[in-house]
Amino acid sequence: MHHLACPCGQGDYQYCCQPLHVGQAHAETASQLMRSRYSAFALQQIDYIVQTTALGQQASLDVDAIADWSKSNQWLKLEVLNSNEKLDKSHAQVEFKAHYHDAKQAQIHHEISHFVQHQARWYFLDPTTGQQPTMKQPCICGSGKKLKQCCAQFL
Repeated sequence: MHHLACPCGQGDYQYCCQPLHVGQAHAETASQLMRSRYSAFALQQIDYIVQTTALGQQASLDVDAIADWSKSNQWLKLEVLNSNEKLDKSHAQVEFKAHYHDAKQAQIHHEISHFVQHQARWYFLDPTTGQQPTMKQPCICGSGKKLKQCCAQFL
């Protein structure tokens, strides 16, 4: 039986990111979610990318653009440089480099991403979605707090 290596670099896909992609398990840390999102880009699991973005941001994601980005690049490897799983009670930060080839040359996407935990699940806070609510509106993560008191500083 041929085992597919997980794109995130942590072993066999079937024991690594696949259970998260198919909904059998959920990421227990922000780093694990970040790795599984990288693998989802590499394997064109677009639904997973959407489902693991902050609840209030999912509707404004450009799913076609995400799918294009996923398909048009060859995903080479992931390096997690730093993670702080406890920025506060419900937020974490992961710094990483995603290495990919865009059909012309090798590229490195270097990012410091922020994540929020809501009802025991981790979600990515997307700083690029156009429609950010105002500071007094309910937070995009679903916490019920105002954005200003919750995720605003991480967007």
